[in-house]
Amino acid sequence: MLDKITEKSPAKINLFLKIINKRKDGFHNIRTGATFINLYDEIIVKPNDRFEVLYSGSFAPVNNKFEDCIINKIFDFLNIKKPKLLFKINKNFPHKAGLGSASSNAATVIKILENLDLIKRYNIFNYVDLGSDIPFFLYQKDALIRGKGELISNIIFPKYYFLIVQPNFKCSTKEMYQSFSSNDFDYSPELDLEEINEFDNGNDFEKIIIKKEPQFKTLIDYLEKLDGVIFSRMTGSGSCIFSVFDKKEHADKAKHLMSNKFQDLWIETAENNVINLI
Repeated sequence: MLDKITEKSPAKINLFLKIINKRKDGFHNIRTGATFINLYDEIIVKPNDRFEVLYSGSFAPVNNKFEDCIINKIFDFLNIKKPKLLFKINKNFPHKAGLGSASSNAATVIKILENLDLIKRYNIFNYVDLGSDIPFFLYQKDALIRGKGELISNIIFPKYYFLIVQPNFKCSTKEMYQSFSSNDFDYSPELDLEEINEFDNGNDFEKIIIKKEPQFKTLIDYLEKLDGVIFSRMTGSGSCIFSVFDKKEHADKAKHLMSNKFQDLWIETAENNVINLI
């Protein structure tokens, strides 16, 4: 092993997200279009006298450790001994925000471990039971994602510029899914095909969050009025909200306006179709 390995761990945006139905195993069948954006955590791996995971950066947890650490879970999931390595993870974008933070970190670590021949190269879809977004991050291409995350079709999305805003509230993915009732499912399973269609828009989780968090409506209404905006919605199960533009100058102007009006919020711009993960 080299003295140090450094890899980027990218964020994603869900351009749309539909909940199809609840499965017999308790999970939900979803349908979502996800694109990679140029916001990254950084993962550094070094030899160490013991297995250790430390977080740092703007979005590091208290005491630099997550109690429910996804990196720990990788080895428990594979039922293998933890190596004597230090994983330093610099958190540069929010977690529990719909940007794929933990799943991206897990996928990046899995690739590192595979390249070091410390774990076998499993079918990427085997990891769906570790985290439903992990197969997508291992797939490393923009995609239409179906099932509980194990059905993936390559999709080429348009070039977009994003304004991303993190509200003052956070969302628990588990609690968001548990909030759905059968009346909330309005996407016909007959339309759940491998091609995007006219019904692939919006984010069904917004039905839940708009009832719980008044700030969501305040922010989404403001974003929808920005110059040049194509559409605005929540990504994943939240809490981050984004606006889409086809021109970078419009996204930059929107960031300036939002930063002045909502000075206590994390606000950032990003774009897709610029990173090569292969």
